[in-house]
Amino acid sequence: MTDTMEETGSLDTSGWSTGTKVLVGVIAIVAIIAVIAIATLTVAVLESQGGAAFPYTTNYRVSLPDGEPVTIGNTRIVVMTYNDEIVTEVDGVKEKLVTGQERVISPHHARVTVLGVPLIDTDFQITLKYLGTSGTDALFDMNVRTSKQVPEMLIRRLIPPGMNAQAV
Repeated sequence: MTDTMEETGSLDTSGWSTGTKVLVGVIAIVAIIAVIAIATLTVAVLESQGGAAFPYTTNYRVSLPDGEPVTIGNTRIVVMTYNDEIVTEVDGVKEKLVTGQERVISPHHARVTVLGVPLIDTDFQITLKYLGTSGTDALFDMNVRTSKQVPEMLIRRLIPPGMNAQAV
């Protein structure tokens, strides 16, 4: 078999049974479809219609850089720290928080599509609880509550890497 590979530059499959060839072909097709599906996975964030219940919760410890905008979904957040206080600006609305205080961000709707086909539709709401500062970052416990159970890997697609989200 190595002689055949060296002469032709490819694997000689003439000795494979028909069943083996079919199995290899099916596995190759499934792998290609999986790669395309992952590449086309999108999460679109829209305004919520309101009135949704949020029975599912995923918790993270996050850090937000002081004075730098961060976008979760389509919500823009900027934090500015001063001593034990912080001013949070969410989509242009400012609110002062002290350590231990929470900021609830208005609900949104997320649509997850794969290959252009809607896979999951859910409403979600984010709550940030201010924990204090660490260097130039503001630390928060972040709760992401959803109206439907959503795999954690999809929730992570909403969270920018700069937030250093750690599941708790």
